[in-house]
Amino acid sequence: MEITKKNKFVEFFKNYWMYVAVGVVVIVVAITVGLLAGRGSVPTTSPSLEFSLPMSEASIVKDFSSTELQENTTLNQWEAHLSVDFTSDNADVFAVLDGTVTDVSYDILNGYKVEITHDGGFVSTYSSLAEEPVVQEGDSVASGEKIGSISSTATFESDLGDHLHFTLYLNEEPVDPNNYLDLQNK
Repeated sequence: MEITKKNKFVEFFKNYWMYVAVGVVVIVVAITVGLLAGRGSVPTTSPSLEFSLPMSEASIVKDFSSTELQENTTLNQWEAHLSVDFTSDNADVFAVLDGTVTDVSYDILNGYKVEITHDGGFVSTYSSLAEEPVVQEGDSVASGEKIGSISSTATFESDLGDHLHFTLYLNEEPVDPNNYLDLQNK
């Protein structure tokens, strides 16, 4: 007669498999409930932001369009226009929200540019400014505070003359400023 050795581990699972399965399910449910309970403390809505206009007494020279191409007469080409271009007899340019100036720079296409980072994932850029913006990188600005003046330093739109090339980003993607600024009367 041959003596067989039983594997204690296998025997345990044969006898108690139901308890092991229930224990695993209980652990998974407890972890899931714990994770979901922690998510409940995160606010689902952000505080309402009130945007001001980047210029007073302004008119729109060229509106935002992400789907319909617009003619850029300076470059003699058709393109999406992910900004709004403003002009006004009052050349002052203002911050649209409270924020921090994160860039003041110049390049041949955009001219002088000021970039402001705001709460809620918003960043606003103001291009085609006069040579000396009145803010510097690192400055805190309030909504409606003057940051510069319009000019024609943006050579890629020089046919528009003195104007503000205003771009608004949300989470690093350009968005239509018409959805945030009260532009109905412009």
